Amino acid sequence: MSGQRRPSVTLYDVAKHAGVSSMTVSRVINDYAFISETARAKVLKSIAELGYRPNAVARATRTGVVQVGVLYSNPNSSNLSAYLMGAFRKAGEIGCQLLIEPTAAHPTSARAVAKLIEAGVGAVVLPPPLCDDAKILKLLAAAGVEAVSFATAKPLSGVTSVAIDDFAGAAMMTRHLIELGHVDIAFVRGDPLHSTSARREEGFRATMAEAGLAVPEAYVVDGAFTYRSGLTAASQLLGQRRRPSAIFASNDDMAAAVSAVAHGMGIAVPSELSIGGFDDTPVASTIWPQLTTIHQPIADMAATAVDLAAGLARRDVEGDPARKQVLAELTLVVRQSTAPPAS
Repeated sequence: MSGQRRPSVTLYDVAKHAGVSSMTVSRVINDYAFISETARAKVLKSIAELGYRPNAVARATRTGVVQVGVLYSNPNSSNLSAYLMGAFRKAGEIGCQLLIEPTAAHPTSARAVAKLIEAGVGAVVLPPPLCDDAKILKLLAAAGVEAVSFATAKPLSGVTSVAIDDFAGAAMMTRHLIELGHVDIAFVRGDPLHSTSARREEGFRATMAEAGLAVPEAYVVDGAFTYRSGLTAASQLLGQRRRPSAIFASNDDMAAAVSAVAHGMGIAVPSELSIGGFDDTPVASTIWPQLTTIHQPIADMAATAVDLAAGLARRDVEGDPARKQVLAELTLVVRQSTAPPAS
């Protein structure tokens, strides 16, 4: 019947449609491992066919206030404060309600997402690596909850995203080091679960190749976007007989760790070793010497992500949502951690 809103679908409607108990539906939504694959498939199919989304449409229609879920996966990241403050700022401006959920508080990331679905959010902001997890995106789609991918390096068609050009940012930093005169440049990878890691490495390698510079296998080491992983990576690179004259770490936390290891070994930064980071988080301007890095406007990106998520949730109540992909601008911030190599 055109012009009339369909009554809200309940968990019990899903259970009846799937031919299972309401407890089974709840367990599937919360991603419990001991549900049979047959039952799980039935429930997910019914959720998709019925358009089940707990309370979200009813709450938004009744109060005019949409709820947006904001997840974060690394509580120790130096990006976290900017990410959350940007989200809070925008939520206050537009009058939406945020539900903040740390994935570390749950056995799996899917459980964290399921908790937000059960709470009735209309959309969820997904940071790395959740934004690249097909299982998470499928879970949200099955529940009829919109997703906004945050800082993914592989935006998907049909999924709203707010991101940067990680390849271009890495190329920018590598070019800066080359223009200073560095030839022996090493690279610290990020977390392999993050799509940004591969793109930053690709940007580094492509720029080195354009300049006709070789990248020895020993000059590219693994990291995980954490300070601790940066300590291990720096020890590997700086312990070599022929150590690099510059190290480009895939984020500021690891770059700060490289700086700490260099100081501990008596290697002067930047006269004996130049260090470049990525993100321009608070740590970049609080260590000594201050870090040359790529500025990624995390707070503004988070604000944009919340704005888009709220818009998607509202339009889901009123009509078809409009999805888009937003690319934020990057800048090279030159500080004291880079200089021409010693002659």
